[in-house]
This record gives sequence, C-alpha cells and structure tokens, in this order.
Amino acid sequence: MRSASSGDTGADQVRSGIAGLPGYTGRGIGVAVIDTGISGHKALKGRVVAAVDFTGGRGTDDENGHGTHVGGIIASDDDPQYAGIAPGAHIVSLRALGPDGSGDTSDVIAAIDWAIENRARYGLRIINLSLGHPVFESYRQDPLCQAAQRAVDAGLVVIAAAGNHGKTADGTRVLRGIGSPGNLPSVITVGASNTKGTAMPSDDVIATYSSTGPTLYDGVVKPDLVAPGNRIVSAAAHGSSVVAEYPERVIAGQGNHAYFEMSGTSMAAAVVSGAAALLLEAAPSLSPTEVKLALQLTSSR
Repeated sequence: MRSASSGDTGADQVRSGIAGLPGYTGRGIGVAVIDTGISGHKALKGRVVAAVDFTGGRGTDDENGHGTHVGGIIASDDDPQYAGIAPGAHIVSLRALGPDGSGDTSDVIAAIDWAIENRARYGLRIINLSLGHPVFESYRQDPLCQAAQRAVDAGLVVIAAAGNHGKTADGTRVLRGIGSPGNLPSVITVGASNTKGTAMPSDDVIATYSSTGPTLYDGVVKPDLVAPGNRIVSAAAHGSSVVAEYPERVIAGQGNHAYFEMSGTSMAAAVVSGAAALLLEAAPSLSPTEVKLALQLTSSR
C-alpha cells in the first residue's frame, strides 16, 4: 500500500523544489471533482471551497466514500504520510453519483457544464472524472464525450479514468475496455499501475484490472498514461458504504481522521489531476493539449 504522494510520481520532489527550482503545491489551481461527493475530513479541511449536488436533492455529503478518497489523493493536506499530490490546490465537489456509486449520465453532464460556467469564479483549471460508462457509440455521438469536449474547448484539463475492465473474472485479458469519456481523444485518460509498494519505478507494472485500448468504434490509442492506482491510501468518508463494507481497509485513524485503502483507475486519475495542478501552478498559461503532452512526454516508458 502507498500514499498517493509517495516517491513513485516524483511529486514530493516537485513540492519541495529540486535543482534550484522553487517548490509547487498546486496553489491557486481549482479542481472540479465530479463524483459521489466529499465528506468532511481533517485532511481536506479548507481544501473544498464549494459543493453542489446534481443527484436530485441527496445533498453534497459522500455516502459512498469514493469521492472523498479521490479528493484526498488530489489535495489532502494533513498527515504528511498520506499527503495529496497537490496539497495547495482547492477542490469544488460536484456530486453526480449516488450512495452506491452509480448515477445518471445526465447528472454528470450537468456537473461538467456547471464547471464550465463557473470556472472563472472558482479558478477551475481541471475536471477529475473518476467515473465512466461503457462505450456504445463513437465519441463523436456520445453526449458525455461531447460535454467533456466542451470543457476542453473552454480551457479545462479533463482527466478521466480508463476503467477497471482489463480482465474478466477468470483472469482472461480484455481488449477495448476503455470507457466513456475516456475514449475521447482530447481528454487525459489514465490507467493504473501497480508500484509493488516501493518508491522505485523499475518494478512498476500495469495493474491487470486496468482497461486497455484501442477504443471501441473509433480505434483511439488509449490510455494516454498510467499512474499509481493500486492500494492507494487516502481520506476515508466516515460512515460511508465502502468503509462499512471493507472495515479491514482502514489503515489508520478513525472517524473523520481515518485513512482508507482503495485500488482502481479512479485513484490513478486523481494522481494525474494532482500532477496537472502542480504543472499548472508552475506554468499557468498551458493549454489542455500542452498539459497532456507535458505529462506524457515526461512519463517513463
């Protein structure tokens, strides 16, 4: 198990500064987290500057636990052992998924459009989409992909999870498992790596569950990159369904001070959202395309 901010990504060096360069924490960079909501947690105190519900009156709290974990990976700022990638960034929590982690595509689209409309008000530069649905049509006709493209066109970096459909239950490898909106060429689609619990990238491998491309219908080469996603420790939402179902995954603390272990491309996408926040603080004029290229070109093969 690893914290999102371990040495695998080099984020710790970016934050502390290296080779005479100043340190960056993502300060001033807003990330819209479209997910199950974000609960109050000590690690995210002061980091969530706004919260909006798109699920029809359920509220903005995180009954599931997924969104809180994702938010902690991006911007947790409490225990250094479990620090987020960009602890200086701020989050806008847009709840579009319900207590069981599922939701309506129309709610996700509404959240994306809200982020576009309010990007200047909250300093939003990034949208994190640790979610997706199966690909049923070309990205050109897919309403969710069209919404993500509107966000990119508006100057927002859209980061999407590749999906966890890299193999079947019996271990058979699955191709073309990338979900929507990860099949959209202009978004940064993130697969998960397994760091084997070490800070050395030399032993890293692609997680077997991580979805692979090319995409259905369009044959787009995806994912764009991978990031640590296996056994990542981050903030736990007190009283949430995932904590209740898997209490053995609580690694430290209790209540609103607890830390929980999860795996998936959702976690990997959050790591990249944090990395993008660090990059944008250092070079705020970068376009979404330039951010994507910078992250890809500086990644290891």
